[in-house]
Amino acid sequence: MKILVVGSGGREHAISKKLLESDAVESVFCAPGNDGMLGDGIKTCAISENDAVALIEFAKEKAVNWVIVGPEVPLLAGLVDDFEKAGIKAFGPSQKAALIEGSKDFAKQFMKKYDIPTAGSESFTDYEEAYLYLQQKGVPIVIKADGLAAGKGVVVAFDMEEAIVALKDMLLDSKFGAAATKVVIEDFLDGEEFSLMAFVRGAKVYPMAIAQDHKRAYEGDKGPNTGGMGAYSPVPHISQTIVDEAIQEILLPAAKGMVAEGRSFSGILYAGLIVTEDGPKVIEFNARFGDPETQVVLPRLKSDFAKVIDALLHDQEPILEWEEAGVTLGVVLASAGYPDAYAKGKEITGLQEVQAEVFHAGTKRAEEGDAYLSNGGRVLLVSATADSITAAQEQLYKEMKKLDNPDFFYRMDIGTKAVK
Repeated sequence: MKILVVGSGGREHAISKKLLESDAVESVFCAPGNDGMLGDGIKTCAISENDAVALIEFAKEKAVNWVIVGPEVPLLAGLVDDFEKAGIKAFGPSQKAALIEGSKDFAKQFMKKYDIPTAGSESFTDYEEAYLYLQQKGVPIVIKADGLAAGKGVVVAFDMEEAIVALKDMLLDSKFGAAATKVVIEDFLDGEEFSLMAFVRGAKVYPMAIAQDHKRAYEGDKGPNTGGMGAYSPVPHISQTIVDEAIQEILLPAAKGMVAEGRSFSGILYAGLIVTEDGPKVIEFNARFGDPETQVVLPRLKSDFAKVIDALLHDQEPILEWEEAGVTLGVVLASAGYPDAYAKGKEITGLQEVQAEVFHAGTKRAEEGDAYLSNGGRVLLVSATADSITAAQEQLYKEMKKLDNPDFFYRMDIGTKAVK
C-alpha cells in the first residue's frame, strides 16, 4: 500500500512511522510533513494541509490507497469529504462529524441530549451576560473559546480577576479571533484526568490504551495551557473499571448519538476525561488523534496499524492488540516563551547525541550542515519505554539533559502523578 498522511507535527510523525512498520506498506507520504521525518524513511511533500485541490492531485498522481488526515483544521474544513468526492478513501471524520471538536457549544448540547456525563455549562456571545453569570457562579470556573484555538483557548480560573480577564480576552479583545465569538463557561471539576482515544466507524468503537497528557506549560501544572507538554501510557492509577465505565457511558453513546444526529463518525474519537466522585466525565472531545498522546500510545500497538485502518475503511473488524507490560513516556521540548511569543530558527543543540525515540514537530534542517533548527512552539518529543514510570523518567531525562539550551524548555515532572 501507498499511504498519504496529512499534517506536519509530532502526531503525524508518529502515525507515519507506525504505518511504515507494516509489511503491507510500500510508501508513506506526509504533506507537508517536516524535515525530521526524512530520517525515518517518510517521504514529505511541500503541500499545505489546507490545500485540498493540491492534496487530491498528489494522491492521484502517487496512486495512494488511502489518506489519514491528522490535524483538526483541515477536518473542520471538510478535507475528508473532498477526498471521498474525488474517489479517494480517507480516514477521518466528515466536516459534519468533526463539529464535535469544532464547536464546544455543539459538543455540550450533544452530551446533554444523549446523557453523556460532563460538567454543567452555559454558552454566551454577549460579554455582559457572561459577566453576570460568572458573578453568580463564582470561582473556580472554566472558560473556553467555542471554536478551535490550538489547545490554548481554555482558562481554568481560580480567582475572579483571572476569569474576567479571560472573558474580556475572548469576547471583547478577540484574542482567539472567530474561535471566541462564543464562549462556554463550565463548572470546574476536580479529579485525575486521562485521555481515551478510540477507532470509531459509525456505531462501532475500538478503544486504545489510555494516556495522561500534561497541558500546563510548567512543573506542578502551573502556567498557561499549551497543546501538551508530555504524556505517558498506560496510566497505572486509573483503574480498568473506570476505563470500562468511560467506554460504556461515554464513547459508545457518543458514537451512537453521532449516527442518530446524521453525523456518523469515522476516524479517531478522542475523549479528554476526568475521574470525579460520580465517575468519569468528559472535559472535551477531539475528532482526531491527540498530540502528544499519539506519540506514546501508538508505539504500544502490537497489531499492524496500517491493516487496522485498512480494515476500518473497508467496514471490516480490525484486530487490536496492545503491549500491556511497561510504560512509554514522552517529554516535549518547547521554544522559550511558548505558548506565547517565541523565536524560530534556533539551533537544537545535542540532538545527535540523543539515544531515544524522537518525534519531530516544529523543526527544520539548517541550510548547511546536519543541524536542526526550531520552527514552532512545540519543537519535538523524546520518548522512552521502560518497566516502570520511574525507570522511564530516569532514562528519558538523562537524554533530555543533552538538549539543555536557554532557547528551549521542558517540564521535569512528566509522569510524576503516577508514582505518588
